[in-house]
Amino acid sequence: MRILKRRLSRFALWTILVLAQTGNPVLAQSANKQDDVLFSADAMSHDQELGIVQATGNVEIASGDRILRADAVSYNQRTEVVSASGNVAIMEPTGEVLFVDYAELEEGLKTGFVKSLRLLLTDKSRFAAASAVRQNGNKTVMSRAVYSACNLCPKNPDRAPLWQIKAIEVVHNQAAKRIDYKDAFLEVYGVPILYTPFFSHPDPTVKAKTGILAPRYGSSTDLGGRIDLPYYIRLSEHRDATITPTVTTKEGLILAAEYREKTATGEWDVDASITRADERDSNNSTTGRKIFRGHTYIEGEFQLDPVWRWGVNARRTLDDTYLRRYDISSTDNLTSNLYIEGFNGPHYASANAYAFQGLRESDDPGDTPIVLPSLEYNWRGQPNESGDRFAFDANVLSLYRSDGQDTRRLSMTSSWQRPVITDGGSIINFSALVRGDGYHVTSMPDPSNPGTTKDGFRSRMLTQAAVDWRLPFVRQDGSVRQVIEPVAMAIISPYGGNPTGIPNEDSLSFEFDDTNLLSKNRFPGIDKWEGGPRANFGIRTSVYGASGGYTTAMLGQTWRFKADSTFGDRTGLEDQRSDYVGRLLVSPSKYLDYVHRLRLDRDSFTIRRNEFDLSLGPDAYRFNVGYLSLSQELAENGLSSREEIRFSGKAELTKFWSASAHSRRDLTADGGSINHGLGLTYEDECVVFSSQYDRTFTVDRDIRPASTFYFKVSLKHLG
Repeated sequence: MRILKRRLSRFALWTILVLAQTGNPVLAQSANKQDDVLFSADAMSHDQELGIVQATGNVEIASGDRILRADAVSYNQRTEVVSASGNVAIMEPTGEVLFVDYAELEEGLKTGFVKSLRLLLTDKSRFAAASAVRQNGNKTVMSRAVYSACNLCPKNPDRAPLWQIKAIEVVHNQAAKRIDYKDAFLEVYGVPILYTPFFSHPDPTVKAKTGILAPRYGSSTDLGGRIDLPYYIRLSEHRDATITPTVTTKEGLILAAEYREKTATGEWDVDASITRADERDSNNSTTGRKIFRGHTYIEGEFQLDPVWRWGVNARRTLDDTYLRRYDISSTDNLTSNLYIEGFNGPHYASANAYAFQGLRESDDPGDTPIVLPSLEYNWRGQPNESGDRFAFDANVLSLYRSDGQDTRRLSMTSSWQRPVITDGGSIINFSALVRGDGYHVTSMPDPSNPGTTKDGFRSRMLTQAAVDWRLPFVRQDGSVRQVIEPVAMAIISPYGGNPTGIPNEDSLSFEFDDTNLLSKNRFPGIDKWEGGPRANFGIRTSVYGASGGYTTAMLGQTWRFKADSTFGDRTGLEDQRSDYVGRLLVSPSKYLDYVHRLRLDRDSFTIRRNEFDLSLGPDAYRFNVGYLSLSQELAENGLSSREEIRFSGKAELTKFWSASAHSRRDLTADGGSINHGLGLTYEDECVVFSSQYDRTFTVDRDIRPASTFYFKVSLKHLG
């Protein structure tokens, strides 16, 4: 049967070509233009008097990238019209498929008339129409049409879908990539809820196009009822913008905009908003004046050449509480940064400028510094034949305040290290460094004469030598590998290194924990230095399974030759022996992750710092809980007394429904709930419904405990 089909196909094609070249001259010209047309059928016949070729049984006609399939096809040589009936399907080059009961087509299947159209678009959405006219292969005009992206109910296919659009006329313009509706009704489960004389949206081949996005509705204690109406603007293939006016019942109009651009060397992202609202005092009472409130975020990064790149991250707001009151961000500090940096083999160099905006009521703008500039250079040499490796680091800092201390700093460090692996398996690393720091300060408070300041130059020379040792023991037991590794580090350095005339700008916040147990200098910056001979030691153990699961644990301590006042009281390092710090990580599979960090009192083994995070369950049902206790830390170390617990989780309730929740609570005596919230989302093939409820308990000037509720409905494939 397959051989017969091929022979019939070739015979029919040969017959059509012969008739085209020996018959009507107009037909011959058309056939020559379409010499790529291919016929295939189970049977064919030709009526020479009428000039009609008929094909029946699994008929397939291919004209270029367009294919027609039908039970029966008739080709009129005189009119060049192809008539198809019975399970007619036309596959477009763009991937769309037309199903019709009857079709009359010409011009290489590009133009014609069809009855009872069903059109499947590339995004699986569908049209149905009583009839349609095809024009030039790129426009379909449908009469009495219905459009929907929703699947029909398998048990009751006659039931109306969740939503559909009915229109007197629909025009799908493939060249313009647009679908236009005239006299259209939006129906939900067959009930009309909205009418518009004209409606348009991009077809599925369009990734982005200018138009209105799905609005978001909500209400909050501070703003009242609100509606966000985003409008997307497609400026070019590499530039776009979104303008979002937000109308509120209590605070009027808020206008927000975002601009995005990708260039040949990088990208921009600008986000800003502004409103004119009632001025409020620290008690949240209106003053009778109107003020402008708003914010601006600017982010950009660009490659200058293979070595250098520059970027900007600017964040500013017109007042302290705007971001939190208008539910934009919960941050209490904004950092702006302009930088340029280069990477070239062992060399790295950067120049930075920083500006800060504190948003807490206690923040003093006059005491907030501006860093201009911060210069850094790093060089890391390659190991020589003996394994020696040298490095050099330099840093220049200039820090200004409008009302307070100014600092200029130059720091240079030369360092050396040599790793050694002994025959017994010990891994030893020898290192040494020499560092010189020079400072010039103005308006620095004089600790020897409170209430006065002093200016001048300060300098120091710092030296350090260290050796760290570890000896891993590995044991294999079937598919399980166990590692036990004692570690130790001895550091020799002169006492001191922190004269009173040197300011501390970059090492104000310090915490002793497992991450810096084996550090040579535990302070995060340059200004503060850890001196004196000391030793760090501990033990690490790990268990690894063949399936990827693992458990690791670490416990360690620091010992000093004598107590040092460099570290404040109750930091864990104020005595000759430090507190114990430890860490436990448990991850037997992708369904469980547990991290526990703690600090134990050196004498009583009571817990002085306690933190854990637990994540449990598969992606569809994930639960997280975290706990943190810093109840014995002092504020002078950059940390305040703190104890809190937090929960979060998400669950896929059904195939289409999912839920999420989160909560955070302060467990101190005068604490309470910080925030909590619930989310509920429904998503299927044609609609997305999302809702979110949040409750915050923050009190700060015009910010009071507030509840916020949002919901959003998006009809898929409508732009």
